[in-house]
Amino acid sequence: MDTSRIYNAATALLDANIERGYGDKPAFIDSTRTLTYRDLQRESCKVANMLTALGVAREVRVALLLHDTVAYPAVFWGAIRAGIVPVCLNTLLTAEQYRYMLEDSRAQVLIVSEPLLEVVAPLLDDLPALKHVIVDGGEGERPRLAELMAEASDSFETAPTNPDETAFWLYSSGSTGAPKGVRHVHTSPQYIADTYGKNVLGIRHDDVCFSAAKIFFAYGLGASMALPMSVGATTVLLTGRPTPESVLETMHAHNPTLFFGVPTLYAAMLADENCTPENASNALRLCISAGEALPEDIGHRWEARMGVPILDGIGSTEMLHVFLSNRPGDIRYGTSGREFEGYRLKLVDEDGNEVADGELGELLVSGDSAGDGYWNQRAKSRATFQGLWVRTGDKYTRDSEGYYHYCGRTDDMFKVSGRWTSPFEIEQALVAHDAVLEAAVVAHHEGDGLIKPKAFVILTEGQPPSEALFEELKAHVKQAVGVWKYPRWIEVLDELPKTATGKIQRFKLRRC
Repeated sequence: MDTSRIYNAATALLDANIERGYGDKPAFIDSTRTLTYRDLQRESCKVANMLTALGVAREVRVALLLHDTVAYPAVFWGAIRAGIVPVCLNTLLTAEQYRYMLEDSRAQVLIVSEPLLEVVAPLLDDLPALKHVIVDGGEGERPRLAELMAEASDSFETAPTNPDETAFWLYSSGSTGAPKGVRHVHTSPQYIADTYGKNVLGIRHDDVCFSAAKIFFAYGLGASMALPMSVGATTVLLTGRPTPESVLETMHAHNPTLFFGVPTLYAAMLADENCTPENASNALRLCISAGEALPEDIGHRWEARMGVPILDGIGSTEMLHVFLSNRPGDIRYGTSGREFEGYRLKLVDEDGNEVADGELGELLVSGDSAGDGYWNQRAKSRATFQGLWVRTGDKYTRDSEGYYHYCGRTDDMFKVSGRWTSPFEIEQALVAHDAVLEAAVVAHHEGDGLIKPKAFVILTEGQPPSEALFEELKAHVKQAVGVWKYPRWIEVLDELPKTATGKIQRFKLRRC
């Protein structure tokens, strides 16, 4: 066998830490347990033996419907160690959405957290490919993960996988329709660690990472596993929903140095009077934002209050993690930052020609963390993965200094008075007003057939809606971003429709 073509991500990101002498260092901490790197190595071997004993062959899919506990990395890396492919499922979906993903992936095993079992229980006898259901936690008739692992050996000969072999799947968030299974290869986790982790964050062995974004989300998988494991750092896991209260409690208890959040969470935390440096982490050196573009006002207000900057960037499920970002000492709020080593970027028009600085174009990215295509979606794979380049579907402009300014998703852009209008630009202006907590803007027409902006807003606590307020908001937008861009209609909502990863589903608002 040509050993130069053997590469298993579990060896590179887990076993390497034992060799570095980090075996006794905490790798993952949740509310009830701490796993050292040596513990994680042993538990991953137990999982590999458990799955193999069940007759699961190499390259077969195993679906993970798990909350963020220390069981997640044990199962994920155990499957990868055996050459079995974990498929990470969103924990906040409906039964029918799970049916779609389990049928689509043809997973032979489902490993599910006990609190989530009741959601999928009605489906489990109606999935021909599914042979085994293993439950993490609780008691019942179905096999329990802890019991099966207790019976398994903690020694396993790691599968001699290929660098280009599929290691795991992530499903796209479904912000524009049905989710798609993205296949990622064994070398991709190390690649994002070597590029974004080291080139941007400067991640270190003594870092403590805390990601409010869950592991099933590409951003969360990188933040909680790939990046910290690449240097032997420690990760704190939050099992429940990331609210301002739970995030601050976790920060205060574990003092992370790196915090990974999303714009809606930062906005919610700023609206909480208890969000102060004293109630958070006393070791925090950087905050990171991805998932959606960070409004400029939120970045400035967070840094002013907390004394720590937010590095805003953009990533995608297709690219596994962040590929364009602001950097320490080079932060320009209101932009996604500049290109960094490891990725190439370009902006193209509808004909595929590169556009000049200041002109609107679709963002394309090239880098070795790109997925290996969508599962059973040939046409969509061809449209997105084009040779060395991946189409992001995001519209940007680039200024003369190389900073990229987000304008919106390709499907969200629209023209007003013959000029391209960025919904995000209008949204930024709205959330900069003290009365608005969140905002989403879509194209709308009524009566005359002409397209104009319509805004959906969540008002800050205690702020009543009124026509006077709406007129004030319209005037505010006119002054901030342009007279023709103000929203002709403003509607107040209790919440905006979002994916579980925090992305606004504007296609649902366009139906309103």
